[in-house]
Amino acid sequence: MSNQTTPAAKSHDVLRVELGARSYDILVGSNLLADTAGHIASFVKKAGVVIISDAMVADRHLPTVLASLNAAGIAHREVIVPAGEKSKSFAVFEDVVEQILAMGIERSTLIIALGGGVVGDLAGYVAASLLRGLDFVQIPTTLLSQVDSSVGGKTGINSKSGKNLVGAFHQPRLVLADTAVLDTLPRREMLAGYAEVVKYGLIDDPEFFDWLESNAEAVLNNDGPERRTAVMRSCAAKARIVSQDERESGKRALLNLGHTFGHALEAETGYGAKLLHGEAVAMGMVIAHDVCSAMGMAPAGEKDRIVSHLKSVGLPVCASEVSGMHWDIDRLMRHMSRDKKVSDGEITFVMTRGIGKAFTSKAMDIQKMRAAITRSCHA
Repeated sequence: MSNQTTPAAKSHDVLRVELGARSYDILVGSNLLADTAGHIASFVKKAGVVIISDAMVADRHLPTVLASLNAAGIAHREVIVPAGEKSKSFAVFEDVVEQILAMGIERSTLIIALGGGVVGDLAGYVAASLLRGLDFVQIPTTLLSQVDSSVGGKTGINSKSGKNLVGAFHQPRLVLADTAVLDTLPRREMLAGYAEVVKYGLIDDPEFFDWLESNAEAVLNNDGPERRTAVMRSCAAKARIVSQDERESGKRALLNLGHTFGHALEAETGYGAKLLHGEAVAMGMVIAHDVCSAMGMAPAGEKDRIVSHLKSVGLPVCASEVSGMHWDIDRLMRHMSRDKKVSDGEITFVMTRGIGKAFTSKAMDIQKMRAAITRSCHA
């Protein structure tokens, strides 16, 4: 993974994800959508592009993308899905695939994912599946998707058994992270993405966490240098790990800090608006630090510092903050037993010795973990 800046007045920054023949660039900057055609030109063939987006994002940002494609004479077609997590389903996947096949696509057709994590995961899996693999470009329109789901090639949909259990590794050809589009997001959506930004500091970059404590509001509120720094630094952290472990056989599992617990909470709420993914991750990271503190691995004061920072921006830190939920601890434990990180009947947990000191282990004290989850659910 290498980092460089384009010379033309720093109109955007360029980050390379080094994966040999599957390497690609992440572009981070303001107003990138207005020149979508220019950025994707080298990947477009006569067969043109198919844009997959959701109804909400299409209303806000599709006209800008289409204006650029039309000006460049790039043939395009669109498939619009409902907004929300429910579009990461077998039913929507099948519908999208059939719509695109009916268009008479070729193997040179380029798929464009225009939207947040749901659209990116769905469109990526569609691209991986159609004609045994089409190229695709990620244009993430949420903070969460810009710093996490658009990078690394994980694509997929949910099943009744859990989140992201059906999918494929399929790397994009390019990621366009336009930080200006984040100004259209509600505060809650920005915060959901911000939880993933914090995660990178907690994994192995304590200086980044220090920086976030001083710059969080600038990241969240303004399309300025602080936001661009946060997105670039997050993407650089993920790119570095993905370059070392593309298919999550080792180090990449660190990116799941808080996710084993968070996915269990999401499963109980039905993957809907009641609990957003980033909110669940925030709660999960607190639980991870709580249980590791109880096991004598991490200083208790560091968990308190994390809680203080998450609270300061308005993120929930305990499952008890989810309105209308009566948590069943046994059910949460069963959800975790079906997690993708289960190997040989054991869960690989992302544990921590403190801020910036995450590691993976199967040596979890189950009773202390259960107690930490109980504290989160009944605080």
